Amino acid sequence: MLKPCPFTPNCVSTQATDKTHRIEPFTYQGSSAEAIARLAAVIEAMPRTKIVERGPHILRAEFRTFVFRFVDEAVFVLDEDRKTIEFRSASRLGRNDLGVNRRRLEGIRERFTASGRRER
Repeated sequence: MLKPCPFTPNCVSTQATDKTHRIEPFTYQGSSAEAIARLAAVIEAMPRTKIVERGPHILRAEFRTFVFRFVDEAVFVLDEDRKTIEFRSASRLGRNDLGVNRRRLEGIRERFTASGRRER
């Protein structure tokens, strides 16, 4: 479903099997339309971010790093049966992102989860 991470440590994916790249998917309640709208709102509120594709079950975004302006790409795919959002986030350039992709996605998870609590 998602492209595998390269061997370099500048990528995280919910579908990776190794500890370096593995990250847990997001979970959601309600409809997939509500979940994708919440996710888009969280990402759009972030600085230096651009959503490049948005569909009923997919969202692609680009994140520009603060200091060097490198671009990191992320793809989010909703699994309606499991009520999860699978994703992959990776740096376009370089070998090591110093954990930026992992921290960014964990921050998105926190804001996404909090936004779901506010809607109830």
